[in-house]
Amino acid sequence: MSDKKKKVAIVGGGAAGFFAAISCAQINPELEVYLFEKTPKLLSKVRVSGGGRCNVTHHCFNPNQFIQFYPRGGKFLKIAFKLFGATETVKWFEKRGVKLKTEVDGRMFPVTDDSQTIVNCLLAEAKKAGVNIKTSVGVDTIVPPENAREKFRLGLSAGAIFEVDGLLICTGGYPKAESYAWLQNISHSVVPPVPSLFTFNVPDSPLKELQGVAVKHARVKIAGQSLENEGPLLITHWGYSGPAILKLSAWGARDLHAAGYNFTSLINWIPDFSEEQLRSYFTDYRRQYPKRLVAAHSLFNLPQRLWKALVALVDIPDKTIWAELPAKNQNRLIEQLLRGPFNVKGKTNFKEEFVTCGGIDLKEINPETMESKIIPNLFFAGEILNIDGVTGGFNFQAAWTTGYLAGKALAHI
Repeated sequence: MSDKKKKVAIVGGGAAGFFAAISCAQINPELEVYLFEKTPKLLSKVRVSGGGRCNVTHHCFNPNQFIQFYPRGGKFLKIAFKLFGATETVKWFEKRGVKLKTEVDGRMFPVTDDSQTIVNCLLAEAKKAGVNIKTSVGVDTIVPPENAREKFRLGLSAGAIFEVDGLLICTGGYPKAESYAWLQNISHSVVPPVPSLFTFNVPDSPLKELQGVAVKHARVKIAGQSLENEGPLLITHWGYSGPAILKLSAWGARDLHAAGYNFTSLINWIPDFSEEQLRSYFTDYRRQYPKRLVAAHSLFNLPQRLWKALVALVDIPDKTIWAELPAKNQNRLIEQLLRGPFNVKGKTNFKEEFVTCGGIDLKEINPETMESKIIPNLFFAGEILNIDGVTGGFNFQAAWTTGYLAGKALAHI
C-alpha cells in the first residue's frame, strides 16, 4: 500500500454509502476507498424494504415531476436528479444485469422480486471496484483538517486513528437530535429530526375488528388543518395504514409531531363524491330500491364488512330498509362516509422502514456535488441530509442520486 495514494472514507454501509463507494472507486481507481459500517450487517434497509423485494425507484423520469414527492428536499434535488435521476438508476442496474419492472402504482422492483438481487449487485460491484469494506467498525469522532496540508482524523470505535484526504458521511437518519453529537466538530447545522412515514394509532377505533380490510381510494384529512392526502387505505388492529396515511404522515411530519401525535383524522371513504352528489345518489337509490336493506348491500364498491360497520356506527339497525331510513340517520351516514372522525393517539413505524424528517441543513450543501460549503472535501449523502420522500421508491432514489454525485465528486479531490 503506497502512502502516496490518496485515501477517502465513506461512513455508512447503506444504499447511499455503497453507491458512493462504487462510484468513487470506479471513477478514480488510484484512490484508496474505505467504507466503514458500525454494525456487522451491510445494506440492512435495502434487504427489508418493499417487503423484502426492494423498491429501487419510481417510474417517473421527469425530474420536475419527481421532486413533487419530497416533503423536504425536493427543490434541492432538482439539479441532482437532472445529473443522475431515475433514468440513470434504471440504466445503472440494468447494465449490471439487474432488470427492473414497474408495478401499477409506479413502484419499480427487480424482476426477481428479491432484494437480495440488489444487495448482491452492490456487493459485487464494490468488490470489483476494490472498495475496502470494514464492518463492525464505527467512526466515533471526526477532526477536520485546519489547513490544506492536513487530513481528516477519524477516531474509530476500535480506538485507532484513521487519516483520510476526503470524507463522506451517509449514516442514515437519526431519530433523536443527540444522535448527531458525534458530528459536533464539523460545524454544520442540523434540522431537528422527527419521524416520517408512520401509521396512525387509533386505540378506540370502532373498526378495529376489520383489520386487513382495504379501500382502494380514500382521502384522509387532519381536522383543523389543511393537511390531507389520498390513496389506498388499510384498516389495522391498531388503527390505519396504507399509502394515504403514510403520505399524509410524511407531509405533516412536523405538524403531527408538534401535536404530540394526538389529533383527529377525518376519513372520506368515497372521495369521488361531493356531498351534493351523494345526497342525490341516495335519493335515486331509495326510489329505485325502497325495500332493500341498507346494511345488507354495500355501495360505492366499499368492502361489505366496512359498509355494514359504517352503517352500524350511525345507529341504523340491520333490518332497516331504504324506504324507512330516517333523514337524520341518512345525514349521519353521509357525514360518516365523507368526514368520518377518528381520534389518533400515537403512531407506529411502518414495517421495518424508518424514515426521518430532519438532518444536515441543505443550505450548507452543494446540490451538484453534495460537498459541504463549510469544510472542503467533506460530503454528505442519503438520509443524513434533510431530505425525505413519500413511500414508493423515492427515498431510495434520493440515496442513489446523492450517493452517486458525492462519490463522483469525492473521486476528484
